[in-house]
Amino acid sequence: MTIPTRIALVLGANGGVGGETAAALVRHGWTVRALVRDLTKTARPGFDYIQGDALDRDAVVSAAKGASIIVHAVNPPGYRSWKSLVLPMIDNSIAAARASSARILLPGTIYNYDPAAHALIDETTPQRAFTRKGKIRVEMEARLEAAAAPGSENGGVRSLILRAGDYFGPRSTTNSWFASGLVTPGKPVKTILYPGDKGVGHAWAYLPDVGETFARLADREAELPAFARFHFDGLWDADGTALIRAIARAAGLKRPKVFRLPWGLVPIAGLFNETFRELTEMRPFWREPVRLDNRRLVAFLGEEPRTLLETAVAATMRGLDVPVAEQGAPSRLARAA
Repeated sequence: MTIPTRIALVLGANGGVGGETAAALVRHGWTVRALVRDLTKTARPGFDYIQGDALDRDAVVSAAKGASIIVHAVNPPGYRSWKSLVLPMIDNSIAAARASSARILLPGTIYNYDPAAHALIDETTPQRAFTRKGKIRVEMEARLEAAAAPGSENGGVRSLILRAGDYFGPRSTTNSWFASGLVTPGKPVKTILYPGDKGVGHAWAYLPDVGETFARLADREAELPAFARFHFDGLWDADGTALIRAIARAAGLKRPKVFRLPWGLVPIAGLFNETFRELTEMRPFWREPVRLDNRRLVAFLGEEPRTLLETAVAATMRGLDVPVAEQGAPSRLARAA
C-alpha cells in the first residue's frame, strides 16, 4: 500500500521555532517545503527550499499548493516593524490555507496576557494584553479563530496554536533572551545578565521540544477541532536561578558573575532604538511569574516532550558557539544577586 505524501509548508524555516519544527516534521515522515527569502541560507538537509517572501501573498499561496499544514513561524527581525508587517503575513497564510485546505500551525507566546492578573494560565484564561506586541498577538489569534468559524464568508480555515514561554535552543536567534543577554554567541561565559527579579519564576521553552510537540500534533491533525489551542509548560524555573546554575555548570564556572538587567536604563536607550522601546514593555513578565498550564496538551498527547534542563542549556550553548566544559562544576554555584 502506498502511503500518501504529507506536505508541510514552513514559513520561517531559517529561524528557531520554524527550523526545529521543520526538522521534527521530517523525522515524522513529512515532506517539508521551506519558503525563504534568501536561498544562500539553506543549510538544513531534508527541506525543499523555495524562494519567496511571507509578505507576498501569491508566493505563499503558490508554495502551499498540496500542503496539509502551514507552519507560520515567521516574524520581523528583532522587535522592529511588528505593527506594519505581522498582520499582513498572517493574512497571507490564511489565504494560502484556504486555497490549499491546509491547517495553520502558529507558535504562540505569553505576551497575550497580563502577568499581574494570572500566575497560571490555561487556554480559557482571558487575554488582556497591555503591550503593543501582545495586542498584535491577540489580533493574530483572533483572525485565525474568525477564519475557522463555520458559515462565515471567509470561514473554513483550520488552525492550531501552541503557546509557550521564552524560546531557547541551538538555533536561538538574537530575538531570544537567552542569546541576547544570558550568554554572548561566540564567546565564553564570563558574566550572566539576567532580566528577572530575584525569586520570580519564569517559563522557558526548549526549541527542539516545541518542534517535536508540533510534529506530534500535526500527526493527529484530523482529530483536532477546527480551531485548537494548547499550552506548552516547558522548563519552569521556579525562582529564576535554575537556568543560571545550568549555564554556569555547562561553562564549568564555580562562581559565575551574575548581574541584573538595568531596566532603568532601557527606556533611555529606547529613545534612540525601536528594539529597546519594545523591550521596556516586557519588564512585567520578569517581575511576575507566569506559568502555562499544559494539562490539555498532556491529555491529548499523553505527555509533553521535555529535555532535561542541563542537557538543553549545554546544547543551546554549543549551537551558539559558546564554549562548554566537558564536565561542569555543580557545587557552590552562586545564586543571582
